[in-house]
Amino acid sequence: MSDVRKEVIPDFESWGIRAFTTTRDAGTFSLSSTEPVNDVMARWTSLERELSDTARRLVSLRQVHGTRVLVHLGGWEGWLRAGEEADGHIAAEKGIALTVGIADCVPVFIAHPSGVVALLHSGWRGTAARITTEAIAALARQGIPPDELAIHLGPAICGRCYEVSIEVREQLTGEPVTRPGKVDLRSLIAEHATETGVQKITVSSFCTRCDNERFFSHRAGDAGRQIAVIAAQA
Repeated sequence: MSDVRKEVIPDFESWGIRAFTTTRDAGTFSLSSTEPVNDVMARWTSLERELSDTARRLVSLRQVHGTRVLVHLGGWEGWLRAGEEADGHIAAEKGIALTVGIADCVPVFIAHPSGVVALLHSGWRGTAARITTEAIAALARQGIPPDELAIHLGPAICGRCYEVSIEVREQLTGEPVTRPGKVDLRSLIAEHATETGVQKITVSSFCTRCDNERFFSHRAGDAGRQIAVIAAQA
């Protein structure tokens, strides 16, 4: 997959960690799309082949807009489609490529110099329930303190484009509101991460809605889904 078809995140390269988000040009990775299954599966096969020099294991999730975070310890080869419902996962050893599907929701990339990585899918429900805080706590249980982590918030719908209902806005802000309004999910996630002690946080300049020619956007009516990927060199 050429660099034209993905948005590469250079933040973690010095630690031997690859991270990127695919773009519209790469095609949809959704297994529930209207495209022929063979075409979608061919993209996953191509991704697996491209990552083979970094990771011999690839994991995808059954995402449900929740806060469950799985921890993977290896012990297999190839593509693992996790049977358990979850919206985040941690690779506790190198050589495991994590993926999440996105189209407006925030891909949260988390990395540590040791090569331990995590990847989350955080929509409004996951953000309101603080899935990022859950993942950081899970990493702390692995012996990795928050102040040693680096986080990147990838391409997602921006605060100028994301208008939500009164109920959703109240859940996200934790404050009473009287009318619908716009919310910046990435800003809220960054605040949640900072509260735990994370000091290194970067944010993509891309909005999936504003930059709809480059990324799929649910709010724009797209059925396609790009994927976020992170893996530490084995």
